[in-house]
Amino acid sequence: MVFHPPVAIVAKAGDAGKYKVSLPAWNMILRGFMSGAYIAMGAGLATVCATGVAPFLGAGLAKFFLGAVFPVGLIITVLTGAELFTGDAMFAPMAAFIHKVSWASVLNLWLWVYIGNLIGSLVYAYIMAYGPLTSWSAAGVGTATAFGVNAVVIAAGKTSYVGAAALWSCFLKAIGCNWLVNLAILLGICADDAIGKIVGIWFPIMAFVSTGFEHCVANMYFIPAGVMTMPFLSAEQAAGIAGIETLGWVTMWTNNIIVVTLGNIVGGLLFVGVIYWVAFRKEIAALK
Repeated sequence: MVFHPPVAIVAKAGDAGKYKVSLPAWNMILRGFMSGAYIAMGAGLATVCATGVAPFLGAGLAKFFLGAVFPVGLIITVLTGAELFTGDAMFAPMAAFIHKVSWASVLNLWLWVYIGNLIGSLVYAYIMAYGPLTSWSAAGVGTATAFGVNAVVIAAGKTSYVGAAALWSCFLKAIGCNWLVNLAILLGICADDAIGKIVGIWFPIMAFVSTGFEHCVANMYFIPAGVMTMPFLSAEQAAGIAGIETLGWVTMWTNNIIVVTLGNIVGGLLFVGVIYWVAFRKEIAALK
């Protein structure tokens, strides 16, 4: 297996960022849609696979099951050339540092990819909410399945950040998340073969999900899937879900995604992009 040295990885990240910011807006949205759906696929799978695990194996292993299957979304994104906002939080600034592309082009990429990610996530959330997360009678009455109940539990937990201290915790979780996500992307770059890329991506993504960090694009699936499934809960099911009163379309943004987006930018831009650029800029300059 070919392994690229760190300076080559950082240079490749800058080259990739330069290419990404040059894409037309419609292509950014399209590729963003693809990645939003792919991340949602991993999130939906994680929801199903973690259902019912905690009572038998404990909360820790339940988190591990959630994290073990979630990476499929980023693996597909990286190997198929889709665009993920949280990855571009590192790629685009790297291009600005190395190739001197404008920061306006960086913000342009972030905007259109973010919109694409949101659309893709919402589409897949609808597919899940009216598919595996509910069961339907012959009369057309929907009932939340065990997977649907777990989806609402996850979503309610993500909108339960109420108050300054809770939102600060959410912000810190978002920093930790995108620190690991972009390390996963760098590890994916360091290998040339598919297996090497998959292994490099899997470990950090498993770590961020199992630890309980917050990812804005994943939450664009997790929270809408819960909101869409919530009407199909029975009164008994709803009564057993802590924090369900905070779950809604507005709190999706105010209690989670806005703060998580900002934390993800800090995690990718500062803790990976800036640090690696400062650490290797002399070696990168020597490559030119």
